[in-house]
Amino acid sequence: MDKPSPLALTPLALFLLFFVGSGLWYQFQGTEFAFYQISAPVAILPAIVLAVLLAKGPLNERINTFIEGVGDNTIITMVLIYLLAGAFASVAKAVGGVDATVNFGLSVIPPAFVLPGLFVIAAFVATSMGTSMGTIAAIAPIAVGVAEATELSLPLTVATVVGGAMFGDNLSIISDTTIAATRTQGCAMRDKFKLNFKIALPAALLTLVWLWFQSSTARVEVPGDYDLIRVLPYLAVLVLAVLGVNVMLVLFVGILLAGGVGLVLTPDYNVAQWSQDIYAGYTGMQEILILSLLIGGLGAMMKSQGGLAWVSSVIDRISRIGKREPGTRSGELSISAAVALTNVCTANNTVAILLAGSLARDIAQRHDVDPRRSASLIDIFSCVVQGLIPYGAQVLLAASTAKLSPLALIGNIYYCWLLALVALVSIAVGYPRLKVQPTRQLA
Repeated sequence: MDKPSPLALTPLALFLLFFVGSGLWYQFQGTEFAFYQISAPVAILPAIVLAVLLAKGPLNERINTFIEGVGDNTIITMVLIYLLAGAFASVAKAVGGVDATVNFGLSVIPPAFVLPGLFVIAAFVATSMGTSMGTIAAIAPIAVGVAEATELSLPLTVATVVGGAMFGDNLSIISDTTIAATRTQGCAMRDKFKLNFKIALPAALLTLVWLWFQSSTARVEVPGDYDLIRVLPYLAVLVLAVLGVNVMLVLFVGILLAGGVGLVLTPDYNVAQWSQDIYAGYTGMQEILILSLLIGGLGAMMKSQGGLAWVSSVIDRISRIGKREPGTRSGELSISAAVALTNVCTANNTVAILLAGSLARDIAQRHDVDPRRSASLIDIFSCVVQGLIPYGAQVLLAASTAKLSPLALIGNIYYCWLLALVALVSIAVGYPRLKVQPTRQLA
C-alpha cells in the first residue's frame, strides 16, 4: 500500500461529481427521470480510469488490484442477494403475492399507522435476520404496493423500510456490523447492545412519531380481496428471517414458494413463465449489481493508493490535538468521524468498521473512551452513513425496487438523520453514563 495520500480520494469525488452533478443538472433543466440520464455504472467509469492512472506500478498490477476489489467476498455476497431479491420480488408480484399482502395489511392496520407499522416490521425483521439487505429485499416490494394503494409518498414509504432495516441491522447481535464493532473494540455484544439501544431507541421513537404525523392524513379505499395463501411466501420469508436462517436461503425458499403458489392458483401460469419471471428479476437488478461490483474495485484502488490511510491519519492527528484536554468528547467525535469518512469511501459499513476499527480503538485508549462506547459509536455512525449515501447498497436496492432515484430516498430516511442527531447529542451531554467494568480479555 502507498503512503497516505488525499489524491487517492479524487476518483470518488469525480464519481460523485458525475453521478450527483449530472442528475442535478438535468433536474434543473426539467428533464424527466433526471438521475437516470447518465446511469451510475457509467458515471463511475471516469473515476475508475482516474484511479488506474493515479496508481503506481505496472498496469497489470493496477488492474489486478481493481479486479480483486470487484471479487471481494462481501461484494459477491451482495451481488447474490441482489439477484435472489430481484427474482423473489418479480415472482411474488407476478403471482399476486404483493397485492394480497398489501390488501391484507391495509385491512388490519389503520391508515394512520401504515408508515409506523412498516418501520416496526422492518426493524423487527432486520433485528432478527441481522441484515438490512435481506429485510429491504423482502419488504420494499410491499412498501411500493402500499404507496400505490394509498395517498402516501412513494419515496417516503420505501425510505421508511430502509430506516427500519438500518435500525435492526445496527442493533442485531447477529449482524456482521455488530460482530465487527465488538471484536475490533474488545467488548461483549450484550454490553454494546445495551448501550446502543439507549441511543437508537429515542431516535426510533422520534421517527415513529414523525411517520405517524406524515401518514395521519392517508386515505385508503376499501382494500381489495385477497387470498391468504398468496401471502404465504412473504410470511415464510419473515418467519425464516426471524429464525436466523441465512438470507440467501431465505430468499431462495421464497422464490420456490411463490412459484409453487402461482403454479397451483394462477391459471395458465407454468414453469416456463416462472423461469421468465425469475430472469426478469435478475435483469431488474442489473444496474445496482454492476455498480456494486465497480464500487468494490474503486474502493480497493483507493485503499491501495493510501486514500483510506490518509483519512485515518487526519482523524488521528485531530484526535491527538485534544489529548491534553480532560474528558472524552474529542475522542468520541474522532472515532465517529473516522468510521463515517471511511464508510463514505468504501460504501460498505462492515468494511468501514473493520478498516477504522484499530484506529478507533487506539483513539479510545488515548482518550479514556470505554470500549463499549467506541463499539457503539462506530456501529451507529457507519449505520448512519450507509443509510444516507446514494451509492450505498441499501439505498440502491430500495431505489431499484421502487424505480426511484437514490437521491429521492435519502432525504426521507428520517431514522438515519435522527440517529445521527441523537448520537451527537449523546456525545455532547455524556449520555448514557457508564458503570466502570473490570478489564477482561475476550475470546
